[in-house]
Amino acid sequence: MRRWIAPALALVLTAGLTHGLTLALGPGVIMDRAMAALEARGVSLHAFTTPQRVTPTTQQVVRSSPDLYYALCRYDLTKPAGSGAVAPRVEITMAKWDAYQSLSFFDARTNNFATIRGEGKAIRVSLRRGVGESGPVEAFRPDDAGRNGRDFVVNSPTDTGIILIRRLAPSAEAFAKALEAGKADDCQFALVPTIVY
Repeated sequence: MRRWIAPALALVLTAGLTHGLTLALGPGVIMDRAMAALEARGVSLHAFTTPQRVTPTTQQVVRSSPDLYYALCRYDLTKPAGSGAVAPRVEITMAKWDAYQSLSFFDARTNNFATIRGEGKAIRVSLRRGVGESGPVEAFRPDDAGRNGRDFVVNSPTDTGIILIRRLAPSAEAFAKALEAGKADDCQFALVPTIVY
């Protein structure tokens, strides 16, 4: 019986180590592959990519809905070398859409760290690196000097990630209207002076 104790302990330790490494490294590896696949499909860095309507022949995302319009923007908040006392941001505008729409943020470990709904109105967001005192999303006060025309600040836990706009567009006609509305979506990289609140 004693001769099985050491192999059994080695098996348990190996299984535990493998499980731990999978949990720790898996999301980052998955997101790296997703980012590379999106880049290969033409999804731009710091610009929303106009989607195709989801049909059985165009479906590339598992469980994507044929009733939704999807627009993607990859982001990278890495501070360029020699850029001085400024902070990288991505300035995002989700255009007005009268039906359901949302703006979702995914970090480099596949976590959905913020989602903002915007039915019937345009939403303007500044995305920056960091962790906010009140969570990932901070709403600006209307009289805030640092507002700069934005409705929200979203704090990204990683330098890279993906921004996703979803709009309810269940018919070809509604999808064509969503494409038209999407022309006013914006996702731009900017270097701005750091604002202290």
